[in-house]
Amino acid sequence: MKLNLSVDEVLATTRAVRKRLDFEKPVEPEIIKECLEAAIQSPTGSNAQSWQWLVVTDSEQKTALADLYKQGWDLYAQMEGNVQTAYKGDDEERIAQQNRVQGSAAYLAENFEKVPVMMIPILPGRYEGLPSVASAAMLGSILPGAWSFMLAARERGLGTAWTTIHLMFEEQAAEVLGIDYQSYTQCALITCGYSKGTDFKPAKRPPLETVLHWDRWDGEAP
Repeated sequence: MKLNLSVDEVLATTRAVRKRLDFEKPVEPEIIKECLEAAIQSPTGSNAQSWQWLVVTDSEQKTALADLYKQGWDLYAQMEGNVQTAYKGDDEERIAQQNRVQGSAAYLAENFEKVPVMMIPILPGRYEGLPSVASAAMLGSILPGAWSFMLAARERGLGTAWTTIHLMFEEQAAEVLGIDYQSYTQCALITCGYSKGTDFKPAKRPPLETVLHWDRWDGEAP
């Protein structure tokens, strides 16, 4: 059943869902396929359409991936203070928001094997050490499709979260999943399941004027 949200509502309320994932309710394969039908309509670099999508629902496979994810999470938690994208300002509301995100991410790590569906977007080739233009083309060939999958999932009452922690052990994950590591790159692992409630709201974000530049870079806002 679709939620019949407007395009703007879907865009503004597709959140990373972790604590509100329903671990007990299975997701119908046809619903995942509907979301992937939306994903493969996305644009790709050079119109290559070279992505592949690996859906994991087998409990043994999920447990093996969860073991790798938890190992990666332990490493990530130790280096958390050095993560460049983490907020380091003194806005108390932003700090509280960051703490909530950290808590929900830890919850997901602790319960990773319970996630009903794990979806891994894949591209052919390896991208280590390539120039930025190649990296940008690679990301531009997978991120639109992955985001379309997540938007389509939201409209169908599913919650998703883009994760990359398992990529610390990508080669081991490739072995678990039967992927030729030398020939294919796993780009993420998107967790997916029905959400407990569908009443998500837009997140608090910095005002547009603090991040907008027009025609010319005028320095990063404090």
